[in-house]
Order: sequence, then structure tokens, then C-alpha cells
Amino acid sequence: MAISRIPLPRSLSGRAALILIVPILTIQLVFSLQFIQRHYEGVTEQMSRGLEIELSYLLNTYDADPAEAQRVADGLQFKLVAPAEWEIQADRRDFWDLSGRVIISTLRNGLPLTAVDLQHDNRAVRLLMQTSRGPINVEVDRRRVSASNPHQLLVLMIVTSVLMTVIAFLFLANQLRPIAKLARAAEAFGKGRNIPYRPRGALEVRAAGTAFLEMRNRIERFIEQRTLMLSGISHDLRTPLTRMKLELAMMDEAEAADLLRDVQEMERLVDEFLAFSRGDATEEVAHVDAGELVHQVVANAQRMGQSVQTGGIAGDAVVPLRPQAVSRALENLVNNAVRYGTSARVSLIATPANIRFVVEDDGPGIPKEMREEALTPFSRLGKERDPNRGGGVGLGLSIAADIAHSHGGKLRLLESEDMGGLRAEIVLAR
Repeated sequence: MAISRIPLPRSLSGRAALILIVPILTIQLVFSLQFIQRHYEGVTEQMSRGLEIELSYLLNTYDADPAEAQRVADGLQFKLVAPAEWEIQADRRDFWDLSGRVIISTLRNGLPLTAVDLQHDNRAVRLLMQTSRGPINVEVDRRRVSASNPHQLLVLMIVTSVLMTVIAFLFLANQLRPIAKLARAAEAFGKGRNIPYRPRGALEVRAAGTAFLEMRNRIERFIEQRTLMLSGISHDLRTPLTRMKLELAMMDEAEAADLLRDVQEMERLVDEFLAFSRGDATEEVAHVDAGELVHQVVANAQRMGQSVQTGGIAGDAVVPLRPQAVSRALENLVNNAVRYGTSARVSLIATPANIRFVVEDDGPGIPKEMREEALTPFSRLGKERDPNRGGGVGLGLSIAADIAHSHGGKLRLLESEDMGGLRAEIVLAR
């Protein structure tokens, strides 16, 4: 039978608190039990032996002269009742009365006891003893046989432990706060958001925070430089392409038709390469109604004569994202859907954890074993996707996946249950 794993807190603060509290409680518990057992029980045993000696003297005196025994009892501050007024057959004590067990066992070793009653009055020890003149009762103050208030040590230890644990936990929380801020900054950057962050805390945490800032700055500089470089390349390529289109327009249409199509294809390639490389780094994050964004994408597709419909829009869909980038990703999915199918449908599903943009079509779809390959840049999975036959250049799904990743989400390729084609989902965390 497999042993289930002990559930542990998942947060760093919870685990640190567990590491802090468990040893303290264990040490306090072990120390308290050992101290009480060895010290208080030993003291109780010694005091009970002293009482045993006094009671033995009282019994001897009572056997010789009851009147003298009464005076001895008064002098020893005992309450002597002769003959006995109460009689029980067995010892009585509370089960948590650990010192009471020591009192009973010690007194029974040297006295003719019939019973010891520690329950009648917690402040007294009542004894039933046998003498040659018959049974007698002796009542002794409990403080004469056991150490007083042993619980005070436990209370003091518990209060001190709780106080020091709270202080340590507050200090620990203060040390963990910079780590939590670093985690939030890294998570936000993974979702394409740039929130202010300043390294704080211990030297190791400051070093990690500084390394994160340097990494974030390098990535931002790289994206900016890539975007500027590709923008320049695009501008330089568009200029000769424009001249070629003008020259072809002045030539005979029959001779220039093929060349003109080649030039238009080159322009389309340049546009798609630039869109893939640029990504969405230059756009700021804004709170956008994702439902309105879906309606806008569908309306734009319908104006272009594409057979695209709006599906269901479920839930509150106001989320932080880059609207132009997400629109570009949806447009790429819609263009793929109508290129390989006859119609498409765009839906939105919003939950407290994420939102899902869903684009479905009635085309041939993509086999399950080839879906991961389909997300690779410049990937073409079949002859129908040949750019010379009207297909794309293999960047539509890659652009959509890249935009989803920059928002901390992902692009999933599934099978549409009711339309029969491909079901593409852009899942973005909220």
C-alpha cells in the first residue's frame, strides 16, 4: 500500500513558516515534558517522603495516645478525624494529575493506607489509614506534597514561544516580500507587461533582481533593434518593388501579367516577414473589451467578402492586452480558416482565470501528429498550402502563437466538433 505524501504549503512563505514553527514547537514540547517529569516529579517524591515520615510519627503517637496524636496533628497542621468519617475502597485522582500518581505511590510504600483521595478537593490530600484503634482520616494541604503551579512554566514557555514566533514570522515576511515582487515583475514581463521594479532585500535577492532587470533591458533592446532593422529592410525593399510595379504597368499586359504576380507575391512575403519579426513589442498594453475586438475582426473579414460569423461570447471579457497584436493574430487565423475552408466562426470564452479566442472552420483541419509542426515558422504541411497555388508562406500560425506567448498564453490547435475542421484557440491568462 502506497504511503500518501504529506501535504505541504505551496508558497515560499508558508514553507518558511513551517520550517520555523515546527522545530520551535517540538523543542518546547520535549523540553517541557522532560522538565516536568524529571524535576516536578522528583520534587513531589521528596516532599511526599517528608510527609510520610510525619504521618508515621502521627500514627505511632495515635496508637499510644489518641489525645496526644490530636495535639501532634494540630502542630503539624494536619486535619485528623478519628474514627474515620469517610471510607472508599480505591485511590481516586484525575487522569491528568501526574504528580498525584507520584504522591500515591510514595505514600503507599511506607504507610498502612487504605485509600488516597485527590479528587474531593484539588487543594488537599485526603487519606484513609488503618491503625490498631481503627481507621482514621487525615487531610493534608496539597502544597505540602507537590510543587505548586507547575503549569506556570508551561504558560510562560508557550507565551514566549508564540511571541518570538510572531516576531520571527514578521521578519521572515519582510525578507520574502522582495522575492514576491521579483516574481510578480517576472510574471508580468512574461505576459508582455512592464511593471516598475527595484531590487530590495538581502544581497542574494538584490543580485537576482539586478540580473532580472539587466535581462529585461537586453531583451527590450534586442526587440527594438530587430524592429528598427526590419523596418529599414522593409522600406528598402518596397522602393524597388514599387518601381518594378510602375514599369510593369507600362508594359504590355500579356507580357507583364506573370511578372506582376511575382512582384505582388514578393510584397506579400515582405509584409508577412515583417509582421512575424515585428511581433507586438512596440504596442502598449491596454484594458480592452475582448468581445468588441472579436466583433471588429469579424466585421473586417466580412467587408473583405469572407464567410465569417460571430459565435458565442461568454463572460466578462475586459482584459489587459495589446489590441492590435491580438487582432492581427485573429486575422491570421481567420485568413487561414477561409483559405482552406469555406466558412469560419469566431467565438470568445471568458473565465476568471483566462480568456479564449476560438476560430473554427469547415476545412480539412490539421492531423494531430502534425499540429506541433504547424506552429513552426515557414512550415507548409501539404500541397494545398503551396504559396504558388494560393497557399501562405507558413507564418500565419507562427505569428498567432508568438503573440499568444508574448501575452503569457498559448495557441492550441484542436478539432472542431460541429464544423469538422480546425479549432484554433488563443488562450490568454488574465
